[in-house]
Amino acid sequence: MDPITLFALANTAVAAVKKGCQLYKDIKGAAGDIKAVLKDLDEQFHSNHKDKPATVTQKNAYIEEKNRVIELSKKQGETVGIYTEIGNHLGAYYDSLNKCMAIFAEEERRSKTQVYTGDDSLGKRALQRVLMKKQLEQMGTELREIMVYQSPPELGALYTEVEEMMREMGKEQKVLISIQMQREAVQQKRRAARLKQLYQEFIIGIFILIIITVMGAMFMWVAHDRQQKYPQYGNELYPKSEEQRRKEKQPQIYIGR
Repeated sequence: MDPITLFALANTAVAAVKKGCQLYKDIKGAAGDIKAVLKDLDEQFHSNHKDKPATVTQKNAYIEEKNRVIELSKKQGETVGIYTEIGNHLGAYYDSLNKCMAIFAEEERRSKTQVYTGDDSLGKRALQRVLMKKQLEQMGTELREIMVYQSPPELGALYTEVEEMMREMGKEQKVLISIQMQREAVQQKRRAARLKQLYQEFIIGIFILIIITVMGAMFMWVAHDRQQKYPQYGNELYPKSEEQRRKEKQPQIYIGR
């Protein structure tokens, strides 16, 4: 669970909620008397250009707006799906928010009980947490403003219900995430200790192999040096005594049956 990834997911969810709210509001706005809406657009257009004829660009914009209203009026049955989709994205935002907050809380707890050994300074990590918290809180404030005060009432009710539900779930999730992070920390320590042990064993093995190789080379050099200095003793590693050589030179008598 990376806070930066969770932050990106929360940001994506907020953008999707904004887009869904705007579409929902546009459809609801065009869901009334389509004739009255189009008539109002006509009156506004003619009133704005009563003294001065409209340009081609203005006429095209007027036609596009009328077509947009007509298309929205055809999507009145889609509001249920959009409503559900907004709820899903809102839940995704709060899910990422709660996970981020749980991770931040656990990191702050660790900073008071454990020595930090990461690459970034403690100040940099603390500043990063503060900035991300502020941005997440700002996202929540913006969502509340859009859904409660700038959208149809049913979206405001949806926001309240999802917020209350996710707040309760966030409390449970905070405990579970804290436990999971503590387990992962223990596993990382064990893994690091095991890797350290394997590294030490590898170094010791290499050292022993080097010693064996050096000793073998020394024995071979000693044997070679002995052969060069004392060739009369032959190639035996352990030269025979003079008495053994005399016995070997004596003729052996074989008595047959």
